[in-house]
Amino acid sequence: MSERYSLLSLLSRGLGGNVGWTRVWREPAPKPAYDVVIVGGGGHGLATAYYLAKEHGVRNVAVLEKGWLGGGNTGRNTTVIRSNYMMPGNTKFYERSVRLWENLSQDLNFNVMFSQRGQFNLCHSIAQLDAARRRGNVMRANGIDAELFDREEVRKRLPYLDYSENARFPIIGAQFQGRAGTARHDAMAWGFARAADRLGVDIIQQCEVTGLLREHGRIVGVETTRGGIRAGKVGLAVAGHTSRLASMAGLRLPIESHLLQGFVTESLKPLVDTVISFGAAHFYISQSDKGSLVFGGDLDGYNSYAQRGGLPIIEHTLASAKALMPCISRLRMLRHWAGVMDMSMDGSPFITKTPVDGLYLNGGWCYGGFKATPASGWCFAWTIANDRPHEDNALFTLDRFRNGRQIDEKGAGPVPYAQ
Repeated sequence: MSERYSLLSLLSRGLGGNVGWTRVWREPAPKPAYDVVIVGGGGHGLATAYYLAKEHGVRNVAVLEKGWLGGGNTGRNTTVIRSNYMMPGNTKFYERSVRLWENLSQDLNFNVMFSQRGQFNLCHSIAQLDAARRRGNVMRANGIDAELFDREEVRKRLPYLDYSENARFPIIGAQFQGRAGTARHDAMAWGFARAADRLGVDIIQQCEVTGLLREHGRIVGVETTRGGIRAGKVGLAVAGHTSRLASMAGLRLPIESHLLQGFVTESLKPLVDTVISFGAAHFYISQSDKGSLVFGGDLDGYNSYAQRGGLPIIEHTLASAKALMPCISRLRMLRHWAGVMDMSMDGSPFITKTPVDGLYLNGGWCYGGFKATPASGWCFAWTIANDRPHEDNALFTLDRFRNGRQIDEKGAGPVPYAQ
């Protein structure tokens, strides 16, 4: 009877306009001061607040979001999760993130719909196969799963790709990571928001930061559209708007804002049960739980803060889809969108204290933002709480460019100067 009552209650509330539903997190008014203010209510900001409260006992925290929670890049990505990185600094960091993803639903008590369906990185030349072998060896040396498949094994597992003699990009093999996969981006944001709220964190939406409060050279708070808020420490986690907010503190960062588009087709029966990366044309594809094919391509190639993309990339991406999978050539597109990417000059992120006292930076995520969310929040929280980096983000500093120690992970995706 109780189960039947719950279903009837759910149905009646849904049909009644959700009247009487309890909010998943509070909507508090901003307090005059906090120990820590995190600017940015996307996945990275929410994760940082959660881990500050959970791991370090810092609960007098506010997350400020200029729009609605998760309305930026968190809700505008293609949801791929992987840890197939090979450069020192990135390898262990992204593996930490995958391990956190593997237990995230239990940790947050909220289903983030993490599906470890694996990822194939296709190879189209002997040189690409050699590079995949090298990357896989680095991964396995760091305890990360990796396999190398030849053409016949790939064809056995992915029979719907183009293996014909006239294929534009002949497939000769692939690197495979079985623990890779996808997750539901809004569920991740909601899970972190609810968990952080229950630990006492204030999540404040419709509160845009318009300036930074500074005393004796130190950042001591923020100016917002809802008034000034004092803070012992301020952390920036604002993705494509990182450069704009950092400029309020007089910082000029090695970051450019670029557009990256995503695409969704009409639904079809289960076809793609994994994630496929098509490196020769920079194209990647998976299938959602609703049946839509979700795919993405390259950067639009110009600086912008607009959340919409241009036609040349649409043409390029759809041509890549057809070249790889001729069987989907007659599918109809439902929609496309763009996220504003904070592209660093070496393809790797920043999780660090800045040269301005009291200000901390989380940015420069390029293509790695969504998959990095748990580890990013965990390491950023550690850095803010301890005023020093954890070993997993020790190399994600701003001064690596001054010292000539870039983490050149272009193999994980192109960076602005490669356009």
